[in-house]
Amino acid sequence: MSESYCSAVRSGRLHAVHVAYHNLEYGFPSTDDSVLFERLILEINQAGLSWEIILKKRAGFTAAYANFDLETVAAFTLEDEALLLSDVGIIRNKLKVKAAIENAKRILELQQKYGSFSAWLELHRGLDLMAWKKLFKQTFVFTGGEIVNEFLMSLGFLGGAHDADCPVQQKILELLSTQK
Repeated sequence: MSESYCSAVRSGRLHAVHVAYHNLEYGFPSTDDSVLFERLILEINQAGLSWEIILKKRAGFTAAYANFDLETVAAFTLEDEALLLSDVGIIRNKLKVKAAIENAKRILELQQKYGSFSAWLELHRGLDLMAWKKLFKQTFVFTGGEIVNEFLMSLGFLGGAHDADCPVQQKILELLSTQK
């Protein structure tokens, strides 16, 4: 059996970027569409790479993708795409760059129809992983099963982000109880 993320973080064997992410973001809900878009972009870019690489490049992603402003990214041109593909601060993968731009456009469409990306996600809360995977495949590009699973876990839409005895899990549960 492999070690859980919580155990690995608590052991001190992981880079410090993991500690902050684990303790302050992973599994915590958000209704901010820019945050949701950021998480989706980071998960897409992690495909085939380590999460540590993505966390270390996070500032680069933030700068390259205009602080994850959906309208700005959706309006990126071929010239912007070429700049992204030459940006050493991010993952320079053509499919991933194109996915970021296309998914920004699709999230804007969801905002028009549902008011926000967050509202669209909430509308589908309670789906099982298979249903989520199917929904994401129909709605977005470059969103395979593991990307969807990690994206949804990272935002609390699916359980399993933290061990039951992890202190962060208790913080999340307390936060959720105050939001009801």
